[in-house]
Amino acid sequence: MSQVSITLPDGSRRDVPRGTSVLDVAAAISPRLAKAAIAGMVDGRLVDLSFPLTSHAAVRVLTSDGPDALYVYRHSAAHLLAAAVTSLFPAAQCGIGPPTEDGFFYDFVVPRPFVPEDLEAIERKMKELAAQDLVFERQMWPREDAKAFFAGLGEPLKVQLIEEKTEGQREISCYTIKDKETFIDFCVGPHVPSTGRLKAFKLLSTSNAYWKGDANNQPMQRIYGTAFFSEKELKDYLTQIEEAKKRDHRKIGKDLGLFLFHPWAPGAAFWLDKGTTLYHTLANYMREVLFPAGYVEVKTPLIFNRALWETSGHWSHYRQNMFIIDPASGGAATGSQAPEHGSAKDHELMGVKAMNCPAHMLLFASEMRSYRDLPLRFHEQTALHRNEASGVLSGLTRVRQFSQDDAHCFVTQEQIGEEVGRCLGLVRRVYGDLGLPYSMKLSTRPPEFLGDVATWDSAESQLKSALERAEQPYTLNAGDGAFYGPKIDVDVVDAIGRKWQCATVQLDYQIPQRFDLKYIGPDNAEHRPVVIHRAIFGSFERFIAILIEHYAGAFPLWLAPVQAVVLPIADRHLEYCQQVRADLEAAGLRGGLDDRQEKIGYKIREAQLQKIPYMLVVGDREAAEGTVSVRTRTGGDQGASSVGAFLERALDEVKRRVLPA
Repeated sequence: MSQVSITLPDGSRRDVPRGTSVLDVAAAISPRLAKAAIAGMVDGRLVDLSFPLTSHAAVRVLTSDGPDALYVYRHSAAHLLAAAVTSLFPAAQCGIGPPTEDGFFYDFVVPRPFVPEDLEAIERKMKELAAQDLVFERQMWPREDAKAFFAGLGEPLKVQLIEEKTEGQREISCYTIKDKETFIDFCVGPHVPSTGRLKAFKLLSTSNAYWKGDANNQPMQRIYGTAFFSEKELKDYLTQIEEAKKRDHRKIGKDLGLFLFHPWAPGAAFWLDKGTTLYHTLANYMREVLFPAGYVEVKTPLIFNRALWETSGHWSHYRQNMFIIDPASGGAATGSQAPEHGSAKDHELMGVKAMNCPAHMLLFASEMRSYRDLPLRFHEQTALHRNEASGVLSGLTRVRQFSQDDAHCFVTQEQIGEEVGRCLGLVRRVYGDLGLPYSMKLSTRPPEFLGDVATWDSAESQLKSALERAEQPYTLNAGDGAFYGPKIDVDVVDAIGRKWQCATVQLDYQIPQRFDLKYIGPDNAEHRPVVIHRAIFGSFERFIAILIEHYAGAFPLWLAPVQAVVLPIADRHLEYCQQVRADLEAAGLRGGLDDRQEKIGYKIREAQLQKIPYMLVVGDREAAEGTVSVRTRTGGDQGASSVGAFLERALDEVKRRVLPA
């Protein structure tokens, strides 16, 4: 076969000589495309521009327009980083260096930790190598020759990776920068054609790491960086990072007195009085949203016998992330230490609840259900515990103890579309009330799945129909569904443009089968319900962190822990101020009183720093006339007002959930 037929993204076909490269295809389309090309996509597989076409295929040339190209670009930047490090630090051993959503990193074994001056030198070396426009070349090496070469190079971790990832292969893929003496890495690629394509990159930080993320393995040093196709994109991202530092929920949470952490309770927040108020405000708001929508709130135990987790499948697939208790010995173990199988005594092991769904299955199964009972919607906010590694704990965004606005909806197959539509309506309402823009992704059947194709096709069709009826734009994540069912994931976008995955709507055919759930249908026969796992906030802890950073601590009035503070100018105004505060609280506003013997300017500044929406200043005139002088945290003096008029205005703002400008 001297010719192969290729199909381009517009559906057109071309016959090209067998062995034609992707770059040749780009050049035949236009010289401009060839110049802009980064990599290729052949039958859905990312490849280098040098990849030869040896059979009929769908071909797409990647430029800087798409996320796949940025993945290749950042992967190449990680190799450039490793080339710079091994040039400057010849004793360094290389680990792995993948691209990430925000950039890239590479792990190294080095005699001492990297310092800021090292990063500056490494970045200069990267720019020097980029300016030389050195070729990225893919080379196929005999597996045993590659192992011997990397062993001789003093790279035992590369040898280990080759042994683990290429068993049974005769040849393996390696990439050089210029030549193997300059830099070589065991890698499947693809990469940009040459280092000269890498224009806009920046090294950001270093951290401790371990080989394969296991604290029992070799300690390593990780270097984080980012890369973009243009200097403007890089500058915008670095500006976003600086803004994110100002909004860091850990700093703001401390400054506003919302929460704290203690080393004796790693990964579990201590909620202070104002933080607890914020937490309960959100929890009660969610109840206010859900109860009229037909949800019932339940509360299930925190600790269950391992039999529950074996039935749900979590014992075999999630045990390492659970806290395990052995009542017989009075001891506890991490999930990885708990036996998978063992004696009868082992079955007394208990697991601390890491998710609510198995308990909700027991509630459904606790009595005979009819089709008339469905949809049945259980909502729970009980505390959950997951044994996250200490190295990944991060403020409220990664914790060991948390609660969710968790719900499980039990429906018939025919009710899926309508119920998913209801869930989407709740998402729209909640994120609208909070001023959070969002986008949705539909994830469909993965290569490995449970159940039959017809059931999956029906479920996916109903999810699509629900999205379309809601006039909700979405992107398709083909093949990214859970093994037990398709799902819709929702990303919110905060005030500085960062995306956070929060809400999820997941169909599950597997867990009702595992728990043998049944309902009696209109035909008087037994049927299996479908379960919809559904959360909007996700975890309260993480969602509060997102809100803190989104609002930079300046919450809308309805969410603010302290909604108005009364500020007496002098002690003689205290009695009247106490009455004003009592009036606020009687009306349902969360009021405060700053009765410190400080100047009024100082009190106002303190209230502004505490992000309190309203400041009610009281002096001789206000005390005599029964008024308050109203100030806002951003708008300054709003003039005098009667307490009643202020309350009417503020309560209306709370009722309408007015968002900050």
